[in-house]
Amino acid sequence: MKEFNNLDLQLNRGILTITINRPDKLNALNLATVEEIRDAIQKVYDDKTIVGVIITGAGEKAFVAGADIKEISDLNEVNGRKFSENGQEVFALIENCHKPIIAAVNGYALGGGCELAMACHIRVATRNAKFGQPEVSLGIIPGYGGTQRLTQLIGKGKALELMMTGDSISADEAQTLGLANYVTDNSEEMLAKSAALLDKITSRAPLAVGMVITCVNAVYFYDENGYQTEANSFASCCKSDDFIEGTTAFIEKRPARFKGE
Repeated sequence: MKEFNNLDLQLNRGILTITINRPDKLNALNLATVEEIRDAIQKVYDDKTIVGVIITGAGEKAFVAGADIKEISDLNEVNGRKFSENGQEVFALIENCHKPIIAAVNGYALGGGCELAMACHIRVATRNAKFGQPEVSLGIIPGYGGTQRLTQLIGKGKALELMMTGDSISADEAQTLGLANYVTDNSEEMLAKSAALLDKITSRAPLAVGMVITCVNAVYFYDENGYQTEANSFASCCKSDDFIEGTTAFIEKRPARFKGE
């Protein structure tokens, strides 16, 4: 597996754990780390042995505490737009991946860290986790999709409040709002819960799981008819070997053996 400077990758039983490994910087996202995330997620798309992903941060203090402020301080209107579009592109790769990706949020998930967590399909947090988009305190706004995804996940009113005040929220409040799916007492339980969720999801038909992701994301594309996307995806499932296996296994009262075909 390719060596990374800022990420640690571990593959176990088809589950790839990607750890943002800059604990001395609270795992802040500099440009080099964002590009390494791009490469790692591209590997997820290309490698058939990978069936699911956990993204987490090194250490107990932070998932990702934000972006690299020194890099941000050098931005202007021209390179600022490129900076934002590049991050949006990388996080869209995560959001649109046909394989399930879980954010295991240990500690601070602020700014770009909150945006990274929101790009994942599911979020499992430790009780000491903090979520927030504090960019207005720096004179900017979220630039990696945060204005869109936070609104989608928790609703317009609360999203506006959090982004305009820059306040952070606890893991328990994040769960109440729908930002976190689960809250655990510690990192060990967080990773175990994430792995258990992936075990359950990856026991289902892979093609169908991927199409669920595609259809749910279609809700947010103004130029796409989500109902038509659903009908087309349903039809594609009906011609798959997994559909035959799933229905046959149900009738025969045995576990299905899906192959993603």
